[in-house]
Amino acid sequence: MLDRLIDETTNAVIAAIRGVNNILEALTDTVKNQVVNVLSTTGEVATSGVEAVASVASGAIKGAGQVGTSLTDTIASTMSGVIKGVSQVGGDLVAAVEGAAQGIVSATAETGGDVGEAAVSAVQSAIKSAGDIGADTSVAAKAAVSGALNAATTVGGDATQTVRSALLSAAALPRDVIEAAIKDKEK
Repeated sequence: MLDRLIDETTNAVIAAIRGVNNILEALTDTVKNQVVNVLSTTGEVATSGVEAVASVASGAIKGAGQVGTSLTDTIASTMSGVIKGVSQVGGDLVAAVEGAAQGIVSATAETGGDVGEAAVSAVQSAIKSAGDIGADTSVAAKAAVSGALNAATTVGGDATQTVRSALLSAAALPRDVIEAAIKDKEK
């Protein structure tokens, strides 16, 4: 089911982006609609919901990558779409952000992108998008860090260290929140 969801999202993103002027807005709307559909179908964002959101985010990154959009912009639009979608259906924002970050970092690794850059962009986007809807930005940041580290662990190799180092060295991220999230994850 999750592979099918990734493929559906990839195809939906490609179809939405081709031939439009505002690619990032189309990407955000497509991801939001996919998340609303998935969460309406699965109900609560429990374990299956986190995996489903991760699959939507992964598909979005893969689809946008096939059309040649910037990774940072794609990640921002993907995270924004996830947060808008989960907010629309009243789902668990923390679980959705964690799933989105996980899908973003996993798909970036699969497509040969920079997992450190993807993790930083995912956390920055989670903070901004959560703030846009009035949610607690530090909670969103911690959830995104957790999801990014989960994905890096799954990727293996030096991905975990790359993600960890990138998050800790990013000047745009609140270092105290990032350090606390990493410490929580290591427990």
